[in-house]
Parts: sequence; structure tokens; C-alpha cells
Amino acid sequence: MKIYIACDHRGLELKTKLMSYLKENGLEVLEIGIPNSEVDDYPEFAFKLGELVRQDENNLGILICGSGIGMSIAANKVKGIRCVRALSVDDAFKGKNHNGCNVMALGSEVTTDLELVKEMVDTFINTKKASEERHLKRIKVIEEYEEY
Repeated sequence: MKIYIACDHRGLELKTKLMSYLKENGLEVLEIGIPNSEVDDYPEFAFKLGELVRQDENNLGILICGSGIGMSIAANKVKGIRCVRALSVDDAFKGKNHNGCNVMALGSEVTTDLELVKEMVDTFINTKKASEERHLKRIKVIEEYEEY
């Protein structure tokens, strides 16, 4: 499994800390190759990360901006991507286990407790994909709608 990570200028500090944390825990963490600047635009990062994540169903992505909202909106425009904006461990769990999310968006200015962010990321990575029929049915409806 590859964990792709990207941020706009507002998420750079948190991205750096998360990358170190994930690598220390033996995960393959990859930046998406777009440099940050003071005037970068979050959609560019979200679209690129989404494209990389969808290349392999085992890949996951983490996006970081100030609120997590813009990144999640943009990522959800990429076919095959379901992105949860996580503010809690429960959001991270349900996003993946109930909604089949393969990308998580974080807000560096919203969730400032690094230990909580680590717990959310760990939960997202380690939670099993949706397997209950009711969740799979709903995910299928979303996937079918994407085909329009």
C-alpha cells in the first residue's frame, strides 16, 4: 500500500510532521511532486493525488489544507475517489468503513492537536474497507452515478 500525501501552503507544517510519523511507522509515503508556494491552489494538489490513488485500489491519500473542506470537495471530483473530511477518529473510521473512502482531508487550522491527527490517520489507514452489505450497496449507487 502506498500513502500519497499532499497539501497547499496552509498544510505544509502538518504534512511534514505526518510524513515523518508515517515513515517512522514503516509506511511507504509519497509526495505527489507538485511544489508548494505562497499562492498555490488546493485543487491542483487534490486532483493529482486523486489520480495517483485511483491507479491502485490499495492506495490511500491524505490531503491537507487550512480547513480540509476545499481539498475534500476537489478530491471528490476525481472519478473513483471518495474523500472524507475528518475532524474526529469516528469520521476517519466511518469514512473508510461505511463510505469506502480512499482519501482523507485534514484541516491544519481546524484540528491542531497533532496526537489527535495521528490517531485519525492511523484509524483511516488501519480500518478495513466497507464490507457490510448496506454500505456496499450505497457505495455501488455512488459508483454507478459516477458513470453518467
